[in-house]
Amino acid sequence: MNDLARRIDAVLPQTQCTRCGYPDCASYAQAIADGSAAINQCPPGGAEGIARLAAITAKPIQPLNPHNGIEGPVTVAVIDEDWCIGCTLCIKVCPTDAIVGSNKRMHTVIEPVCTGCELCLPVCPVDCISLEIVSGERTGWQAWTAEQARQGKARFDARQIRLAREKREHDAQLEARAQEKLSDLAAHSQITDEALLDKKRAVIEAALARARARREGA
Repeated sequence: MNDLARRIDAVLPQTQCTRCGYPDCASYAQAIADGSAAINQCPPGGAEGIARLAAITAKPIQPLNPHNGIEGPVTVAVIDEDWCIGCTLCIKVCPTDAIVGSNKRMHTVIEPVCTGCELCLPVCPVDCISLEIVSGERTGWQAWTAEQARQGKARFDARQIRLAREKREHDAQLEARAQEKLSDLAAHSQITDEALLDKKRAVIEAALARARARREGA
């Protein structure tokens, strides 16, 4: 991320809601810096957010693009625990790890760290999640604080680090199993034909080579 993109990212509300059309606030900031995105695509920032971006980019102030949504009050997600089935789908999409629970166990929202991104709503199969307004009639940056933005970014970054670590650990486990299988393929297979075993061995070796290449290229 270049300096301009960092300055832009610093004035975004960091809800990580994706309504701007990008996967996270940092990606949107980079797109603005690159000139591939307009400054009026962030509903949580609202009109004041657009003004802040205009000041940084020297671009004219323009109305919020209705395609991305409307400026509104700050909300938090609330789970109806009587209806929750513990599917974990909301946990998987929450950008700030604000939802806790486990498979087939009731989930709940840690309200102080929920950004109201709304990403949990469409994935819930039983519609047990609703939004509660917590800022009264205040909207955009009039309702959102710099501290909330810092917290949202910090928790999002921490989540990305955790997901990357878990992926590395998962990939390492799969690779270890494949190596173990490859070390004595005949004992790990019901195939007895040597030609077929050789083909299977070649497939596993190729998969391991691709995994090593991805790891070294990361």
